[in-house]
Amino acid sequence: MKGRTWLLPILLIVYLSLCIASQDGEDTDRHTNNWAVLVCTSRFWFNYRHIANVLGMYRTVKRLGIPDSNIILMLADDMACNPRNTHAGQIFNNANRHLNLYGKNIEVDYRGYEVNVENFIRVLTGRNHPSSPRSQRLLSDERSNIFIYMTGHGGDEFLKFQDNEEITSRDLADAFEQMHQQKRYKEIFFMVDTCQANTLYKQFYSPDIIAIGSSKKAENSYSHHADQELGIAVIDRFTYYTLDFCEKVNETSQATLLDLFSSYDYNKVHSHPEWRTDLFHRPLDTVLLTDFFGYVPDSQPLQSSYPLPASPVPSKESTSNDVTPSRNQPTNATEKNPTSFQAIISIPFLASGAALMALVGLVSVVVG
Repeated sequence: MKGRTWLLPILLIVYLSLCIASQDGEDTDRHTNNWAVLVCTSRFWFNYRHIANVLGMYRTVKRLGIPDSNIILMLADDMACNPRNTHAGQIFNNANRHLNLYGKNIEVDYRGYEVNVENFIRVLTGRNHPSSPRSQRLLSDERSNIFIYMTGHGGDEFLKFQDNEEITSRDLADAFEQMHQQKRYKEIFFMVDTCQANTLYKQFYSPDIIAIGSSKKAENSYSHHADQELGIAVIDRFTYYTLDFCEKVNETSQATLLDLFSSYDYNKVHSHPEWRTDLFHRPLDTVLLTDFFGYVPDSQPLQSSYPLPASPVPSKESTSNDVTPSRNQPTNATEKNPTSFQAIISIPFLASGAALMALVGLVSVVVG
């Protein structure tokens, strides 16, 4: 029996490890960070609205708390500096021009011919060139929620990049599967505004992806209104009403994706937005918009109040020389507040009750 007592410390270490693991496992279902990948695939002045679409989304996710360090912004053209732009250095998504989307705080990560299919796939899969700066990398992990927004000209299961190349639904599906295998996301919210947009997510097969498009197969996606001075449309209808809904949302809002999806009206959008949820594990009415658009705080609120020890008020008779505790006086913080100590140790011990019973049985067999 004495020869086998060396097993007891090992069993104790195993038990304590199980306690810690059970405590850490309580938050495994909660995502810890949000990312946004915002892509405009169109060049040329007459595609001004596609740039405005993306910049509107960029402003929204920043306003709701996602920092620039977690946003990948890809603009295929620089409309702010186009010689046809009578408002140099500014881009607006409303004919009233009361909000400049191209302000001083914008950070474009890929611009011009850098916006191509290869770079977009590299961003998603993490296969960046070694010399790529941090701002061009999607540094997500298995606890990341990712919002991916794309706009441009498209067709049946494809989206054009700068009238030069195309990305297909299968290309996107395979990229998402690589991300899944590499544990680069927890959940993905994919949104696309283009003609026949709903066909672009038909080939998806990876888990935990929810997708929505602005128009069904054989249907166009329309612009909302034009700026007569600029002579072009400044925003698409689907994106316009998406941003209009988001303007009513703040960081603590309880608005869900179901609320957003239910807000689309054919009489306003002039197309049929559709969404796909069969790959997603949560009901839409439980998915907050801020689960993808907002900031995720590092600290989480306690579910109940934390007991703090009371601060005794010294009596007038006490003196600084009276430092010897009496026989019944508590000598440390644990004895002053045994309830808080019990609350701290009770969580892992209760959570590992089954493991404790198994270890007790094992110890009895080994020692006995």
